[in-house]
Amino acid sequence: MDEAADVEQELTGGNTTAVVRVGNTVHREAGPWTPTIQRLLAHVRSAGMTEVPEPLGLDSQGREVVSFLPGDVPGWPAPEWLWSERVLADAGRLLRRFHDATAGFDLSDAEWRLPATEPVEVICHNDAAPYNMVFRDGRLVGLIDVDTASPGPRILDLAYLAYRIAPLSGDAFAGASYGVGRLDPMARLDTLTRAYGLSFSRTDVFGAMVDKLRDLAAWSAARADSGGPAELREHAAMYRADAARIDGLMTPAQRPDRETNI
Repeated sequence: MDEAADVEQELTGGNTTAVVRVGNTVHREAGPWTPTIQRLLAHVRSAGMTEVPEPLGLDSQGREVVSFLPGDVPGWPAPEWLWSERVLADAGRLLRRFHDATAGFDLSDAEWRLPATEPVEVICHNDAAPYNMVFRDGRLVGLIDVDTASPGPRILDLAYLAYRIAPLSGDAFAGASYGVGRLDPMARLDTLTRAYGLSFSRTDVFGAMVDKLRDLAAWSAARADSGGPAELREHAAMYRADAARIDGLMTPAQRPDRETNI
């Protein structure tokens, strides 16, 4: 692969590793998990899930290489079209297709960036959210940044997607210049779950969401403490606050016993 004449273009949005575009490819720092992720991408694409990038090995600098998926990746503040019912349903269906495509993936000798979560049902993306999705003309066409994938339960991914797109996150409308009062996060959560196609209750999703946010808070704080971007501390604080607020949406009888790790 001769890319000497291609200019590296930094892609924004990541907060853990530098990501650049070189022509029609994307390059990012590799890690011990990279061979597993490359195998996973090949596996799900062979199962018909072509909305994820094609794995292309390593470049001359030892960075992971995948194909570039053209389109728009929404940043924050999110564009108003992101909150359409069509996008919401498309997101639920795409996540289900990704999970189903991971069936049969060979877990022997697999190494993951994030630990597996029991019960293991599928390979979770672990960061399924609009900022890791590609759109063209307002339609969802891609799911990217799969490097934090690991085995886990379906509901863990669905809960985080709901957190970001229902939405239930504290920063969902930060900086937005449009009105958002028309959105009903509870009804949108139900729509997303129906689109995914399994009968998870709101309580089940809220419980998984709280667990996910507490884990994210701990992970973000640890990354900041070990020299990661300083803004990860702000992320950790938001995750903690959102976890407490969402936990409060459940009655004491609905709330499962948990030990916090933050």
